[in-house]
Amino acid sequence: MTIKISIDCMGGDHGPSVTIPAAIKFLATQPEAELILVGLEDELRAELKKLGAEANPRLSVVHASEVVTMDDPLEVALRRKKDSSMRVAIELVKEGKAKACVSAGNTAALMAVSRYVLKTMPGVDRPAICSILPNQKDKPTYMLDLGANVDCEAHHLHQFAIMGSVLVSAMEGIARPTIGLLNVGTEEIKGNEVVKATAKLLRADHERGVLNFYGNVEGNDIFKGTTDIVVCDGFVGNVTLKAVEGLARMFKNVLTTEFKRSPLTMLGALFGRGALGNLSKRLNPSRYNGASLLGLRGLVFKSHGGADAYSYEFAIKRAFDAAKYNVQEQLSTMIAELMPRTPDPEESVSTT
Repeated sequence: MTIKISIDCMGGDHGPSVTIPAAIKFLATQPEAELILVGLEDELRAELKKLGAEANPRLSVVHASEVVTMDDPLEVALRRKKDSSMRVAIELVKEGKAKACVSAGNTAALMAVSRYVLKTMPGVDRPAICSILPNQKDKPTYMLDLGANVDCEAHHLHQFAIMGSVLVSAMEGIARPTIGLLNVGTEEIKGNEVVKATAKLLRADHERGVLNFYGNVEGNDIFKGTTDIVVCDGFVGNVTLKAVEGLARMFKNVLTTEFKRSPLTMLGALFGRGALGNLSKRLNPSRYNGASLLGLRGLVFKSHGGADAYSYEFAIKRAFDAAKYNVQEQLSTMIAELMPRTPDPEESVSTT
């Protein structure tokens, strides 16, 4: 079965010079995929011609006359640029013409436009950003929320845990993924009132056999791989993510500097190049590019804004896999089972 993915080709720091080469390379490895390239048509076709891919039957172009820049305010992205490549790519998902959308654009704008166009799923109060981080078991640790919701209540964190569990189960083939609640200690008495209340909800789900709640975890457990999923509010999650990115850059720079310090250290690097190559591969952030915007009535994936073509290809792959493994349908089913139905606050929002 062919799976169509819409690509916001104008998003991110580099636009078509990254998104189109990534799209072409992805198609070469995935015969079941078709990609819809959205953006300024003349620019997209020029890039396709340059790469000799203008006749690729699994690539189509949809024109969008506007571009959401990385520093556009939400009001501009949401209300003024109604024909932006970001919005058109998301609307293709809403219309059923694409199974998922990928964008490297402004995160806040992407979340706002996605929520406005697609709406949240019944039972979900707030969408969350979920991404993966490496751990010492050479497996991914899924973490959410990473910045969409700075202030959360217990039922929000509870919903994040449910959505994360469905995603990991579908993407990793784990029947009952373990869930850890990020805290300042593992003891039940630790944490603020929101975390304590969340733990109570998750323990009740664990006792009913619907979620596999491990308990409280600390920051170092993310990289130990103690649990498959780590749940936290968006403030903590975003600070953690940015700290990890900064540490990774520092580690790479320090390692490079030290190995170049003297002929002896350079010789040591030569002897250890195999191990260093494996280390670089395991910790390469490109392997973890592509964050899911969970809780929407459609699949949307966020690539890092500064991603190169190699990294952007991983974001497309994650979107494709989510569509292939029916993540959206599984989310709908599990949320309907676990969440008490409440009136959808977005049903009354005007779509004009």
